[in-house]
Amino acid sequence: MLAKRVIPCLDVHDGKVTRGVQFGKAEAGELRNVGDPVELALRYNEQGADEMVFFDITATSQQRGTMIEVIERAADQCFMPLTVGGGIQSVNDMYTMLRAGADKISINSSALAHPELIRQGAEKFGSQCIVVSIDARRVASDQWEVFSHGGRKSTGLDAVEWARRAVSLGAGEIVLNSIDADGTKAGFDLVITRRISESVGVPVVASGGAGKLEHLAEVLLEGRADAVLAASIFHFGEYTVGEVKQFLAKQNIPVRL
Repeated sequence: MLAKRVIPCLDVHDGKVTRGVQFGKAEAGELRNVGDPVELALRYNEQGADEMVFFDITATSQQRGTMIEVIERAADQCFMPLTVGGGIQSVNDMYTMLRAGADKISINSSALAHPELIRQGAEKFGSQCIVVSIDARRVASDQWEVFSHGGRKSTGLDAVEWARRAVSLGAGEIVLNSIDADGTKAGFDLVITRRISESVGVPVVASGGAGKLEHLAEVLLEGRADAVLAASIFHFGEYTVGEVKQFLAKQNIPVRL
C-alpha cells in the first residue's frame, strides 16, 4: 500500500495566512490572521509534511504578484512539493505559477466554467500537475452537489459525476472539500469521500473537518482517501505533522516518517 500523505493547507489573503469557519467568510470579516505563509511552510517542512497547498482565497489580477512572490520564496526554502490554487484561469496562469516554483496547480471554479482547461493543462504540463478541487455540499440524504465560487454558487452537478469527468479530462488528483464540515473540526464527510475515492482512478485528498487525530485516521481508512489536508489543527498548534504521522502509523496506516 502506498504511503498516505499529510498535507497542511495555507489560505493566503493579502500575503498572509488566514483561517475562517466554513466557506464564503472572506467578505464577512470573519477571517483570522495566522501568520506569514513562508514561515509556516518552513515550519511544516521541518515537521515532515509530505506536501503543502497554498490557496489564494481572494485571488485577483492585483493579488497575483503577491502570490507569485510567496511561491518563489517558499520554493526556494522548502523541499516538499507545493500546490497552488486560486484565480488560475488559463494555461498561462498555470505556467506562471509552475515557473515560480509550484509543482502542482489546483483549479476549481475555472474548471467548472471551462472544463477543457483541465485537458489543456494536462496536455501541456502532464496530468500529475493538474489537481481539480471540488467543493461539495450534501443537498439530500444521499446526494452531494458541487458548488463554485468558494462554495457560494450552486452548479447543479453531482459531485461523483463531476469527479469522474474531471479525471476523464486529465486531472491527476482530486481534492474533495466538504462545505458542511469545513472549519467545524467535527470530522470529515466519510460517505462522499469514499464514493469519490472508489469512483476515480487517481488519488483523492480529503479536506474539511479535521479536529482530532481519529478524524484523520477515519477518512484514510473508512473514506479510502489517499491523503488528508488540514489547516486549523496545524496552524494553532494543536498537533504537529509529526504527531499526526506517528498516530497514523500506530493505526497501521502507512506514512512517511
